[in-house]
Amino acid sequence: MQGLALPTWVEHAPHLTASTGLSRGKTDQVDARRIAAYAARFVERARLWSAPRPGLAELDRLSPRRARLVKVGKMLQTPLTSSETFFSAAEQRAEERGCAASLKALAADLAAVDKAIVALVAGDETLARQYERITSVPGVGPVTAVEVLLTTNEFRTSTDPKQYACYAGVVSFERSSGQRKGRPGVSHQANKRVKTLLHLAALAATRYCQQTKAYYERKVAEGKNKMLVLNNVRNKLVHRIFACVQNDRNYDKNYAPALG
Repeated sequence: MQGLALPTWVEHAPHLTASTGLSRGKTDQVDARRIAAYAARFVERARLWSAPRPGLAELDRLSPRRARLVKVGKMLQTPLTSSETFFSAAEQRAEERGCAASLKALAADLAAVDKAIVALVAGDETLARQYERITSVPGVGPVTAVEVLLTTNEFRTSTDPKQYACYAGVVSFERSSGQRKGRPGVSHQANKRVKTLLHLAALAATRYCQQTKAYYERKVAEGKNKMLVLNNVRNKLVHRIFACVQNDRNYDKNYAPALG
């Protein structure tokens, strides 16, 4: 479609599935009719797809590769550390020797990917500027910054922090029916990788950012659930990231908005 210069509408599959109601069977012909019916019914929702720039497309290839290397490394390393109490010293050394070459190769590949990501970001003016703005937020590291850049298409297709917070699964929604009032909870229909990275960023922020740490401790002292407060911190991080990028300035803990 990009080569033909045709306007393209990309929609999330869950939206299409939810709009069809109860359905039985699946063929290409049936799917085509359902997609056409959805497009005709919700034409006002259409948002034309914007192709990522070449630099971002390359970053989108490097980031999943890094994630795969980290995952395989954990698969090899975790049994070695968790089996220490079950194996004898000799058996443990044998297990470590059996994975040593693989772990060494994975570490080298991971270092090469990290180096390529750093070079790619540094060599692209737009990526470098936004990356600097994102990582200036306390708690937000390089991996989270790259994932935010990818999932927002450099903040071109995602411009609303509230919508992105919903996409990341860090917004609580009311659960009630009639007189029954349930506890608010987050939706499971979220980007789990972004949510995990924001969770790690929130943990780091509550440890190393004095403002965030004070907020967390104050809310917990008030009797708030720790995970609820931590989720609020994740939401705050999303809004801080968007504010820094959209205002084109690094995070300033002493910043006070001008009164109009």
